[in-house]
Amino acid sequence: MSPRHEKRDFVTKPQTLLAAEVPYYWILHPEEQMLIVQRWTAKGYLTILTASAGQTVRAQPFDAIEIRVGELFGDEDDA
Repeated sequence: MSPRHEKRDFVTKPQTLLAAEVPYYWILHPEEQMLIVQRWTAKGYLTILTASAGQTVRAQPFDAIEIRVGELFGDEDDA
């Protein structure tokens, strides 16, 4: 998420990506240290995963590997 650009990240950008049928859209929320993964559907993006620092996930389309969410935000304790 871009600082002070929540509308762009949650409304404008997804609409553009949806029109282009981009299969996945990840949102990283730095203040909340949260990962949101959305998957394209014909009706709109569907949230398929929400996770926060301290959690380890297999997030599509990279579900072959485990991702420690905290590491996405530079949390070395999560390594």
